[in-house]
Amino acid sequence: MAGKKQFDVENALDAAMVQFWRAGYADTSLDDLSSATGLNRSSLYSSFGDKDSLYLRCLDRYAARYGDRYDQALSSASEEPLRAIREFFEVTLTRIADPDLPDGCLVAQTAMVIPVLSPAVAARAIEVLGSQHARLRTALNTVEWADGDADEFAVHLAAVNQSLAVMSRSGSSQEQLHTIVDVSVNALSQALHARS
Repeated sequence: MAGKKQFDVENALDAAMVQFWRAGYADTSLDDLSSATGLNRSSLYSSFGDKDSLYLRCLDRYAARYGDRYDQALSSASEEPLRAIREFFEVTLTRIADPDLPDGCLVAQTAMVIPVLSPAVAARAIEVLGSQHARLRTALNTVEWADGDADEFAVHLAAVNQSLAVMSRSGSSQEQLHTIVDVSVNALSQALHARS
């Protein structure tokens, strides 16, 4: 049938996302994307637009996939804030440990090269980072804090989460990454006990 796509869009987006994740935006060529997705250049352009448009779709896909998992992890924050934060980090640690996925984090990689990205991609990366801070702040606001403490911890925990991805990419062991999480959760525990 004329005009009907002869490929699975979801699979193609996943393949493109992994390619960008593995190599980064700048080091991923259209030939790389064509090879990863099995689509020729004209199919890539007609289906997804230019490289920036495809990258934005992949970034949104990544943010939605892991954002939903983070939200689920944080859903118990009002009853068990420490367990919720630990489960939040577990989403990242599980992703990092998955041998079928590239090391690191697509959002962290994007954030590190914001100065050389198009304004649209840079703005979306900043928005995704902001949403992680916001979800942590919302979860921590379910507990009574002194003024500003929930936001300060949300900034800290979001930064730790991004650093886990960066450190995994540079070869840090799972044990080291779990130690980083333990230190952060222990600091949060001490802060929560100090306020009660």
